Amino acid sequence: MENDQAKPWYAAGLRFSCTQCGNCCSGAPGFVWVNQQEIQAIAALLGEEVEHFEKYFVRSVGIRQSLREFPNGDCVFLDPASRTCQIYDARPRQCRTWPFWDSNLKTEAAWERTCQECPGSGRGRLYQLDTIESQRRAIKI
Repeated sequence: MENDQAKPWYAAGLRFSCTQCGNCCSGAPGFVWVNQQEIQAIAALLGEEVEHFEKYFVRSVGIRQSLREFPNGDCVFLDPASRTCQIYDARPRQCRTWPFWDSNLKTEAAWERTCQECPGSGRGRLYQLDTIESQRRAIKI
């Protein structure tokens, strides 16, 4: 029999439905980590050569790569007028796994803060524990 104490606080699942509000794509400067496969997918979506795409839209941070940002910290692919992602169909796994990041799932209080920032968190589709854990393990944020 499974030990209930070993289950995370969100074992019954969490609700989320992306409203494409842009809140997770904006704010203080940070990093949107991308790997080569993601860079290729975004470049293809935009009809750009990979080398051109990397030159204008990717920056090196140590040995890693991140999408560039506007000076205000917004992702370069967040349309400032509509507040929507211009590369949504090819968005990096960091974006695809939001809001199921370690930092947001650490405690119920951390999740509540996420829900205050993100209008889709805590609402909409109920994600089961296995899906949440799969997304949480996909990237460490």
